[in-house]
Amino acid sequence: MTTHDRTLTRPRRTPLTWVRGGGLSTLLFLLPMLVIFGVFSWWPIVRSVVMSFQHTNLVSAPTWVGWDNFVQVVNDPLFWTAVGNTAWFAFLALILGYPIPLVAAVLMSEVKRARGLYSALAYLPVVVPPVVAVLLWKFFYDARPDGVFNTILGWVGIPPQPWIQSAAQAMPSLVVEATWAAAGGTIIIYLAAITGVAPELYDAAEVDGAGIWQKVWHVTLPQLRSVLLITLILQIIGTAQVFLEPFLFTGGGPVDSTVTILLLIYRYAFQNSLGGDYGAATALSLMLAAFLAVLSLVYFRLTKSWSQN
Repeated sequence: MTTHDRTLTRPRRTPLTWVRGGGLSTLLFLLPMLVIFGVFSWWPIVRSVVMSFQHTNLVSAPTWVGWDNFVQVVNDPLFWTAVGNTAWFAFLALILGYPIPLVAAVLMSEVKRARGLYSALAYLPVVVPPVVAVLLWKFFYDARPDGVFNTILGWVGIPPQPWIQSAAQAMPSLVVEATWAAAGGTIIIYLAAITGVAPELYDAAEVDGAGIWQKVWHVTLPQLRSVLLITLILQIIGTAQVFLEPFLFTGGGPVDSTVTILLLIYRYAFQNSLGGDYGAATALSLMLAAFLAVLSLVYFRLTKSWSQN
């Protein structure tokens, strides 16, 4: 029977056959989820798109301004400062925060005893509430000579450092704390992926005389290729949306050296005139969302073949 004949003999679907096939009950089960997503997810997105073309503070009646909000954001000198600071944070987090969880997971996978204890200790910072973690590290970053970190540095003869009070050191200090706070979850992901690697591959590598780093390079990393690609794009997206650390540590200072895009959105919405400029805030939010969407699409297109080979 040809494809044309099968098409001719296929029963025609009608609303009645859809109901008899269980379509109505499926729709009833999906309806609560669709309502919840529509009210709490999709509608706010649609409302944000509309607000980005309006001048509104949620108090006075909104006025339609077209693309003026986007022009205002791009012409704001602080916008490019925020873009540069966000890119700088993402770069430092990529250099520091991306390899550390992988190295830690590989070392922990080689430990034969008390692996569960090490996993719990690695994941412990994730359990600490983010606000508590930031305030704790802010206490550690005390720039006085008797501050916690400066006291430790004094033991080895290093003079006190200004840490978050310095425009040059503030962003690296934030990256160190963010890496400490978020690395535990990634370590657990890598550990789970490493345990899924076939032991026969490591046995074959040992027969060939491979050491631990040769096994990591020729066995572990190729087997974790897909996981590494996913965690990389997730880290880029996460660092592009950094807000908590600059907000609680420095408030964007000193001299705007830690103002990020999300912190600028917050300033537009809550630190301007009465009620804030929500039009500019949503316009910048949409610009960030569009950039991350395009970046993700390009990233997955470029790495698709490499991740599958």
